[in-house]
Amino acid sequence: MEAITEARRHIDNAKDFLSNNAKKQDGIYHDKKYVKIAGHTAYTGVLLALNELLGEKNKKTPKSVEWYQLELSRVDKSLLANFTTAYQVLHIDMGYQGSKSAELAKIGLQNAEKIISWVETRLEKRQH
Repeated sequence: MEAITEARRHIDNAKDFLSNNAKKQDGIYHDKKYVKIAGHTAYTGVLLALNELLGEKNKKTPKSVEWYQLELSRVDKSLLANFTTAYQVLHIDMGYQGSKSAELAKIGLQNAEKIISWVETRLEKRQH
């Protein structure tokens, strides 16, 4: 479960970047740089957990979002929906565009946490 611990650490780091560096005021972050860092960090945490679940053998080769979507569509439709939201919010809206909306960031981080918890539960069941 080392991957889950590491994934959660990424989410915690993303939250720290937002709360300590992004300068939130009236529901808006004012420092785009830290919003981008937080988005990328949280999305990486999601991928760490999913790679553990999906048994990704060649972890050095990044997989496309389409690969993850196809694999997750075979596992669980609600997990796929959470992943699609996390991808859009964390990777695209925050990570690339630097969206300053605190509400949007909150949604992305909640989806990331849902995915990681779901993966953790599934991995625990495999061990028993």
